[in-house]
Amino acid sequence: MPLSLEPDAVTITSSPVDEVDLHAQGVFEGGVESSGVDPTVAAAEDFRAKLGQTLVTVVAGRPTVLVGLGAGDDLDPAGLRKAAGAMYRRASRATSVTTDLVALAAGHLEGGVREAARAVTEGLLLGSYRFDALKGEPEEAPVLASAVLTVAEDDVDTAVEGLAAGGATANAVALARDLVNTPASRMRAVDMADAAIAAGSAAGVEVEVWDLERCRSERLGGLLGVNAGSVHEPRLIRMEYNPEGAASTVVLVGKGVTFDTGGLSLKTSEGMMTMKTDMAGAAAVVAAMSALPAMAPSVRVVGLACCTDNQPGPTATMPGDVLTIRNGKTVEVLNTDAEGRLVLADGLSLAVEMEPAAVIDLATLTGACMVALGKGVAGLMGNDDDLISTVRGSADRTGERVWPLPLPDIYRKQLDSEVADLRNIGAGRYGGALTAGLFLEEFVGDTPWVHLDIAGPAGTDEAGGEYSKGATGFGVRTILETIASLA
Repeated sequence: MPLSLEPDAVTITSSPVDEVDLHAQGVFEGGVESSGVDPTVAAAEDFRAKLGQTLVTVVAGRPTVLVGLGAGDDLDPAGLRKAAGAMYRRASRATSVTTDLVALAAGHLEGGVREAARAVTEGLLLGSYRFDALKGEPEEAPVLASAVLTVAEDDVDTAVEGLAAGGATANAVALARDLVNTPASRMRAVDMADAAIAAGSAAGVEVEVWDLERCRSERLGGLLGVNAGSVHEPRLIRMEYNPEGAASTVVLVGKGVTFDTGGLSLKTSEGMMTMKTDMAGAAAVVAAMSALPAMAPSVRVVGLACCTDNQPGPTATMPGDVLTIRNGKTVEVLNTDAEGRLVLADGLSLAVEMEPAAVIDLATLTGACMVALGKGVAGLMGNDDDLISTVRGSADRTGERVWPLPLPDIYRKQLDSEVADLRNIGAGRYGGALTAGLFLEEFVGDTPWVHLDIAGPAGTDEAGGEYSKGATGFGVRTILETIASLA
């Protein structure tokens, strides 16, 4: 994974650190004058310690990057992660850096030193993420090789726990970004399966892959219907983390459409430009599963990634065709570009057969959700208020923005079909994210379930904080935090 700063290069100490190229010093708004920086220098650069603002200068004779933390009362883990990412960007031309961000921020976070160390570690590592292996002339590589986080002596052990969690999370997010950023010709369903096997083997997670014949024997009619026009086989990836003594099961389901042309309901050329990212939900599931052994939650977790591409070949599913999903329900396909819900229907059907305590699915499902919430917020839907609240709280703590959307009964009749149990699109042009959620609800029964429509925040056009342009790895942190809460 292209993390320029390796997780084991971030360390914790309580001793003074002088043998480094650069010191990074956190500053709260209103604290610039007491930071030791020349006030005229700060004024000239308009440095006011706003969150994520940085200034390279000299403090007490040492090269220093000041890192703005904003107002102390407003600081949260997401803000601290952003500040640490900004710090990396300014410090990346140094060989080594030390910072007091953890010690300074810990008193302002509910999770104290552990949460501060985790957030700073994630921000540093993810701020170093690069995906330039396919460039003929990659940009000049950063040289930062080590970072030392300083804390009080009594806080070292707790900070080390946070550092370990932050490192595991950053690795997982980077894996998700890698999978999504890779061109579709290099990330077909079989490649997704190979990546899952490699990640599972490295982490100690069981991985089982269903090939085309197994998908047929398991009656995965939705996945097979979407795959019908492709020359590339589908794959159902099943990953399992099962710690000793686990009393309950959580199932994760991810949409893994590795490229979406729209099928015979063909997208425009512009609409296809970003469709290599249509497997971001499956990528988040695979990546989160790879982090679970390091996080060690006391709950069994099964991850299902439903992977295929969607092509307009001569054998492709046609509008008006009827597919039979794993649970026996039939679906009239009136728009082959509403394909994500079809592969998820099989995944959700498999999930509820395990009688889990909770099911969470992630999918770049609808453009309608982006119309409603923009590109920075995921839609959150479900059938269980407690699970919705848990997922929303987890997202808030990790800084991954979600917003609850309803599943109104009055829209359910839009999914009625004259020839099958359901149609795969609503009867009207409005409320597309909601009717998609209502469609998915048909396959979970009474099992507590949450759906995250991540079509918007799965990618970003702007670099900043812990994000680079391209895939964000959205959902990985929320999944891991949710599982920890459920455990």
